[in-house]
Amino acid sequence: MTGRGLLHKKVAVITGASSGIGRATALRFAREDASLVLASRNEKALEEVAELAMKAGGQVLTKRTDVSREVEVKGLIELALATFGEVDILCNNAGTAGQPYMHPEDQESQDWQNVLAVNLLGAVYGIKYIAAHMKVRGSGAIVNTSSVAGIRAGAGSNAYSASKAALISLTQTAACDLGQYNVRVNAVCPGLIKTEMTRPVFDYARETGKEDRLGYRCELRRYGKPEEVASVILFLASDEAGYITGQAIPVDGGNTASLNLPGMKF
Repeated sequence: MTGRGLLHKKVAVITGASSGIGRATALRFAREDASLVLASRNEKALEEVAELAMKAGGQVLTKRTDVSREVEVKGLIELALATFGEVDILCNNAGTAGQPYMHPEDQESQDWQNVLAVNLLGAVYGIKYIAAHMKVRGSGAIVNTSSVAGIRAGAGSNAYSASKAALISLTQTAACDLGQYNVRVNAVCPGLIKTEMTRPVFDYARETGKEDRLGYRCELRRYGKPEEVASVILFLASDEAGYITGQAIPVDGGNTASLNLPGMKF
């Protein structure tokens, strides 16, 4: 590395880093000269990402972490601080889709609990255990991975959508709580992105001959790539976004700009 990356000398903790958006973010951060603490429940995949990140020039530490368990998130933050002495960036990216869409009367309470525990409480725990450190040092950037499902209906199950909407609200309230300490909190809201989580959607489209319809509801008429979301996360985590906080930024090809019916307004 030349030492000129956007995240030069910065330490970033990324949850859900073993695949999809988390993986793309880890590799992008590594190319931007960040030191990384990567977390996921999938240890094998996590080590593969760590190896690629180190080849890209990053200093990397990994820890198997289930973000639905508060004690494990606490341990992750403590490990990062003990190893690097500071944490500049926290990316609360770990997530789960939960069960497929079902009618309200068929929803299972356990699925709601599981989805909320990962998608919402995982971020709550991350913010809880990094906040004091960032407040003392007077700086920090937290980026939460929400979803367009948290903005409007039709992009996920009830539990998933509710968890992502709550994450947007958490982003806003945490930004208000931490702003006076120069700690910024923002969220990205991906649309249809090709990842392990969305594989069932792509598999179904392929099996039913509807691949050409993937992403047709957004203005760009295509689905997105994890790297396109990672670029926005990088911006929000960097000093380039120094005056941005409390925002939920859609990365969705224009999906939320319309009524999900491209061309309807003409």
